[in-house]
Amino acid sequence: MASDIEKSRIELIEQKMNKLLKNLPYLKQQKWIGRSLSTIVNIAEEELERLDWKILAASLQDMEKGFKIFHPYRHIRKITIFGSARVSPNTPEYKMAVRFAHHITKQGFMVMTGAGPGIMQAGNAGAGSNKSFGLKIQLPFEQESNPFIEGDNKLISFKYFFTRKLFFLKETHAIALFPGGFGTLDEAFESLTLIQTGKFGPAPLILIDCPGGNYWYDWNDFIDKQLLRRGLISPKDCNFYTITDNLESACEAIANFYRVYHSSRYVGEKFVIRLNSELSEQDVDFLNQEFSDILTVGNIEKSQILPEESEDQTSHLPRLVMHFNQKDTGRLYQMIAQINKVGGKITELNPPEGK
Repeated sequence: MASDIEKSRIELIEQKMNKLLKNLPYLKQQKWIGRSLSTIVNIAEEELERLDWKILAASLQDMEKGFKIFHPYRHIRKITIFGSARVSPNTPEYKMAVRFAHHITKQGFMVMTGAGPGIMQAGNAGAGSNKSFGLKIQLPFEQESNPFIEGDNKLISFKYFFTRKLFFLKETHAIALFPGGFGTLDEAFESLTLIQTGKFGPAPLILIDCPGGNYWYDWNDFIDKQLLRRGLISPKDCNFYTITDNLESACEAIANFYRVYHSSRYVGEKFVIRLNSELSEQDVDFLNQEFSDILTVGNIEKSQILPEESEDQTSHLPRLVMHFNQKDTGRLYQMIAQINKVGGKITELNPPEGK
């Protein structure tokens, strides 16, 4: 028999649901809210275990916190910094990460880290708390967040690694990886896998070491010997990342990625690339000559905002529209590099809402 507290909780849920359903036809995102509610109802009709419901509830609570905290910053570019939790502040890697985070905020980025020690602390220290996010994971051996993000309202505590990774990648416009252990390599390979399969990006992925360091160069030797030479990846997949031990080169690689290219999305079957400056007809002709192999039909064409696109902060930007085969992502990255070669002033951009 339900307790009085349980009855009150159920009554409150009922009131909120009735209000939501009444207003649903008038809500901006009613289509997706309706689908979400329908999914929950369908799951509730199944004979699920208690653990299944605990996982579902905790996952939704993780996402609720993430959506709420990131929403006010949705128009600000962000960079995720990954790296070892074990490096101390007196190491070259730590000092390099501090300097990198500081410099990248000058390009208009906010910094996201895992909120822990080591490289994570260096990232928050270099960016400063006003330009930092901390995405903390709840562990049995609970450790304090680093002092540069502890107590900040942009510190989020996640129960699950997968929801935490979701926000690292959903919110970011660039990824920087410093040397690290299993976790860092997991983040590197997962990022590359999602880029390769078109589930993340396009976005710059920079592998950074301290001056003279060989961590990522040795890693790249393994990629070349065991993956590339065996035919397990495409030679074009190496376009996904940049390796450097130079601070200026790391920052320049990120700035250059967004020199002309702004962002992209799918509208139906069309792949839409938003640009900071319009390309000439000659430039578009060259793209069609060089990259026709990644199209399923038709040509790369210049366009303004499509009728199917919702109005946002990119409405004024010129566009390229094409039918991308969604397979040759390495070639797509080459095309973006070519687009950025035509010039254009580096500007402080506001990325699109709902990236």
